[in-house]
Amino acid sequence: MKIKSTAPMRVDLAGGTLDIYPLYLFTEGGLTVNAAVTQMSEATVETRSDSEIHITADDLGETVSARDADSLEIGKGLDLLVRIVKFYKPSAGLNIHTRNHVPKGSGLGASSSLLIALSHAMNYVNKSGFSGEEIINFGANLEAQSIRVPTGKQDYYSATYGGISSIWFEVQGPRREETVRSGEILKELEERLVVCFAGEPRFSGTSNWRMFRAYIDGDERTVKNIGQIKRTALALRHSLMKGNLDAFGDLIGEEWENRKGLAEGVTNEEIDGMMKIASEAGAVASKICGAGGGGSMISFCKPGAKAAVEAALKSAGVTVFDCSIAREGVKVTEI
Repeated sequence: MKIKSTAPMRVDLAGGTLDIYPLYLFTEGGLTVNAAVTQMSEATVETRSDSEIHITADDLGETVSARDADSLEIGKGLDLLVRIVKFYKPSAGLNIHTRNHVPKGSGLGASSSLLIALSHAMNYVNKSGFSGEEIINFGANLEAQSIRVPTGKQDYYSATYGGISSIWFEVQGPRREETVRSGEILKELEERLVVCFAGEPRFSGTSNWRMFRAYIDGDERTVKNIGQIKRTALALRHSLMKGNLDAFGDLIGEEWENRKGLAEGVTNEEIDGMMKIASEAGAVASKICGAGGGGSMISFCKPGAKAAVEAALKSAGVTVFDCSIAREGVKVTEI
């Protein structure tokens, strides 16, 4: 058997960091809004006639092999992929190939998207029967074990379901809401949204973990900004549900101002310069995806200005991604 699994990455629109347990409990519930995009992670899994496991990350040029799944070593090469394979306990040997089609440090949730793609592939091959929600919960725990800090869950939802999601984080657990169902609104968003690469993040102080710790320690600035991030996320969700894209654009700008207030290093001269280029070409607002300091930047443009914004960024040497909103989430097919 040989199967291929693909899952979309995401651009976070508002509420990032509020998806981290138990931070959202301290804020009386969190809300994150994101959009799945057609930058994909993919995994192919082929069964073997023996028990050997061979895992290759094609984009990284790295391979890990073992005589069987139990012999795979955690804490070493391709650790997250190894943990996924060991968790699903394959009954046969496997040849596994994975690939992300974005640069390292993209801020698009690529590792989480890949986790969902490979997990669903393993679930299919093993006939494990786990639901999408179960796979999300398993994946969050596996990723936390791998990176050794608390992880948020928003990326897994966009990869699993696609579309534009509002994910509520409550005492009962996470709850996803499909925020935009109108094909007309989705099309207009695509016609006005630019996604580009702002460079690999260079400042570790902007990590969500550091922001989380500052909140727990009662840092006044962090507590204030986390509260404002939640208010902005609520307003941005409302704007999308009403199809008010003028308000949506303003709230993207407000979200970026909130994010910059969380820590030094969220922005830098290069990012500010890119945002100025986009603004002068017709962007209403821009923000960095992820924790900041680099990664991918989204710009929401005035009607009809997307091509001009893309051209201006490309002229400045910026990589612009050719992507749209992914209408579907993870997909597994036999090949």
